[in-house]
Amino acid sequence: MHIELESEEKQREIISQKLLPILDTMELLSGRWKIIILTALYVGGKMRFNALKKVIPTITGRMLSKELKVLEEHGIVVRTVKNTMPITVTYELSSYGHTLDKVFVTLTEWGTQHRQKMMKP
Repeated sequence: MHIELESEEKQREIISQKLLPILDTMELLSGRWKIIILTALYVGGKMRFNALKKVIPTITGRMLSKELKVLEEHGIVVRTVKNTMPITVTYELSSYGHTLDKVFVTLTEWGTQHRQKMMKP
């Protein structure tokens, strides 16, 4: 019995260690908009704020600004301000943000398959 309990405890510890990176990732990327914003930047490349807002029509400007700021703070998105008239601000994935490229591809493929599956009678 004692050996079995040790084994269960060890298994829980291993599972917890495996889940920690996922929990951290989900905490950062969770919510309705972050993955959508990141995917738009992955597909669209460098984009201005209003262009991003147009490709995600249901997001408010306030929410887009808030989410971009969080992603910028984590080094996933780069905000570039050009001293033009008027000032030009663009957003793009950083090199660190591009480490998520496989995630965007996988989510898109899975989402496409899932939509097809759900649309079948």
